Amino acid sequence: MTPAARVQASIEILDDILAGAPVEKALTGWARRSRFAGSKDRAAIRDHVFDALRCKRSFSALGGSKTGRGLMIGAARSLDSDLTSLFSGARYAPAEVTEADQPRSFRSDAERLDIPEWLWPQFQAALKDEAELAAAALQSRAPIHLRVNLLKTDMSTAIQRLAAEEITAHPHPACDTALEVTEGARKISQSGPYTDGLVELQDAASQAVVAALDLQPGMRVLDYCAGGGGKALALAARAPGVHVFAHDASPKRMRDLSARAARAGADVTILTTGQVSSQAPFDVVLTDVPCSGSGSWRRAPAGKWALTPERLDELTQIQAAILRDVSPLVAPKGVLAYATCSMLTIENDGIIDGFLASNPEWQSGYRKTWLVSHGTDGFFTAHLTRI
Repeated sequence: MTPAARVQASIEILDDILAGAPVEKALTGWARRSRFAGSKDRAAIRDHVFDALRCKRSFSALGGSKTGRGLMIGAARSLDSDLTSLFSGARYAPAEVTEADQPRSFRSDAERLDIPEWLWPQFQAALKDEAELAAAALQSRAPIHLRVNLLKTDMSTAIQRLAAEEITAHPHPACDTALEVTEGARKISQSGPYTDGLVELQDAASQAVVAALDLQPGMRVLDYCAGGGGKALALAARAPGVHVFAHDASPKRMRDLSARAARAGADVTILTTGQVSSQAPFDVVLTDVPCSGSGSWRRAPAGKWALTPERLDELTQIQAAILRDVSPLVAPKGVLAYATCSMLTIENDGIIDGFLASNPEWQSGYRKTWLVSHGTDGFFTAHLTRI
């Protein structure tokens, strides 16, 4: 496919998404209808679509409309690309740019920085001097991070094994198991180090949330909101001898966890909701709760535009309820660890402070926030213990 044909395909996919189709469904549907497209074409089109979704407000302004065409014109203008060659009207290319496609000035900082207008005041209040830097980081692609599986290898060996398959990775300062991939990222899933369980895809801050826990052999640790199980696997690899349990309110999210644990050589016991109480108490309960995902919007940009004030309020109620519900599962001298992939105060310190106000027998110790402007996803964690 020509660059112009890739742009036209991206326009069609974006129009489907703007009409309400889920992102992955729209991409998959186009790929099935377009068997002629090669792997490089599909990868380039996927990049176009995600770049446009990250910058939907600013690209709409630059492109003159909130349509797939407007977004791709805006994307081209943001890069100073040659609009004449991309929008030529030739076969498989989008129609030529007209007066109707002219850019307009940004109406607000929120539009320029691609943050929902209603959220911008909260975003600024939470991040203060870092707000613009964080918003700008969310407009770009996320770095690719790997977790070195200490059950099977070490940092140096993992780097060498990856390099042998033309994947360049360097240690990331956020965590002592984290690598940042700078070349060959698309080769990871088929590489020997990945299929052999030496490395896992996991953001460096997500790894750091686990690393912040003081794990000792013999401890019983529950990953209560396990999702796909990335943190459960990191817990098992972090301290051999720790008995790791994983639970999620939606068990289907953990459907691949057993296979992933076997590949990693990790021992993880999966619990149903009905089994959790019978296995209590736990020395550590980690609750990576449902949240806005504002710290990971680079990876899932549709979530940025789907969030509403009502949904954010609903999420904070869910977060508070999870803390309340899991606190009895923690052993008397244990740790209740709260985490989100959010940078919003209302989901982070606000939830912790509210819990402490209602539960004076608990106290907060360790608290830390990671920001997207510092080279990781945005994350927050706090450790709670009984007084």
